[in-house]
Amino acid sequence: MPSKYFPEVPNSIPFEGRDSKNPLAFKFYDKAKIVGDKTMAEHLRFSVAYWHTFMGSGSDMFGAPSFNRAWRKSNDPLDRARATLEAAFEFFQKLGIGYYCFHDRDIAPEGESFAQSCKNLETLVGLAKTLQQETGIKLLWGTANLFSNPMYAQGAATNPDAHVMAHAAAQVKHAIDATHELGGENYVFWGGREGYETLLNTDLKHEQEQMARFLHMAVEYKRKIGFKGQFLIEPKPAEPTKHQYDFDSATTLYFLQHHGLLDYFKLNIEANHATLAGHSFEHELAVASAAGKLGSVDANRGDMLLGWDTDQFPTDLYSTTFAMMIILKQNGLGTGGLNFDAKVRRSSIDPVDLFYAHIGGMDAFARGLLIARKILDDPSLAALMEERYASYKSGIGLQLMTRKAGLEEAEQWILRNGNPVPRSSRQEMLENLINSYIQ
Repeated sequence: MPSKYFPEVPNSIPFEGRDSKNPLAFKFYDKAKIVGDKTMAEHLRFSVAYWHTFMGSGSDMFGAPSFNRAWRKSNDPLDRARATLEAAFEFFQKLGIGYYCFHDRDIAPEGESFAQSCKNLETLVGLAKTLQQETGIKLLWGTANLFSNPMYAQGAATNPDAHVMAHAAAQVKHAIDATHELGGENYVFWGGREGYETLLNTDLKHEQEQMARFLHMAVEYKRKIGFKGQFLIEPKPAEPTKHQYDFDSATTLYFLQHHGLLDYFKLNIEANHATLAGHSFEHELAVASAAGKLGSVDANRGDMLLGWDTDQFPTDLYSTTFAMMIILKQNGLGTGGLNFDAKVRRSSIDPVDLFYAHIGGMDAFARGLLIARKILDDPSLAALMEERYASYKSGIGLQLMTRKAGLEEAEQWILRNGNPVPRSSRQEMLENLINSYIQ
């Protein structure tokens, strides 16, 4: 592919090692490097978010667009979409990344009618398929934009108007079709407006039943067309809707279990959504992983001083290390990956800044992977964990956990053995241990 949109960037971003001063080179991400039993590329499965990277304009709620993108120049929506797709694949190849993700309205413009929107999507999917075949780039996941159009102001699957719910269902059908056609390895449901603003006009039980029915319809359609990709749900607590039904990992897992959907879905965890829910990134990953439902990750970070999605690129080594510890413990993300659902800052106006941002995020996770592997290979942490829960391996602890003892047996045991003696959690020592690896 010709170097049309990023002429100042080499055809392939090289790995030059941690001492390199070249801003267009990887310092830690060496895709062929073996870490444990896999290459870095196999562990990390990086993906570019089409919406932020290629559709982002630099606008915010207080300011006009600040980015001047060559691929967004044409006045014709379809020509503009084709140019954007070509720019995207040039970017993917130069960055050396294996996957991308999109919303339906990212790669194809919305038409004046639903039929026109579907035709536009089919046209651009055809071009994307050709570019994938030419480059070897794959689709990690697709999804439908059920939040931007004003018709979805009161929700999509949970909208009080059945006409809107039906439109959303039809749109999702075509988004699944597009994902299936492009060999997508997953399909994500992100309920950006599936929630409510006030209970004064909300039948909460009815809306949740609507949402469950919507997801069941998708499962039925997936089975009908033979789509083998994994269905994912991305929890988000708020913004734009005040009370969302997929608030966090625990809430979403309960919803799936309650409505008979747990067998069909895994979770796509976003770091910034964890922040908005009042959790840490690793907490959300751990909750999903403990349930066997951690399927993929939106790799970004939020600003702890701001209460909305800032969607910044991940650079915190503690965060990437803790995340990779959880991912390694469950032996990877399967068909999922690490999608950079992140955007350059409004003042980072040059196209080359997109490369700097992704290189930094990829290096941060590569370094987190290396550190996490060393920590997990060190028997110290495992030994301390084993010791902390050792009392459940025998005696009253084992009896309680194996249902050989209940409340009455616990009472008799305490009467014989007296009150427990508090034991230190060794938290500071453990934090020092982690610090010894992050250099």
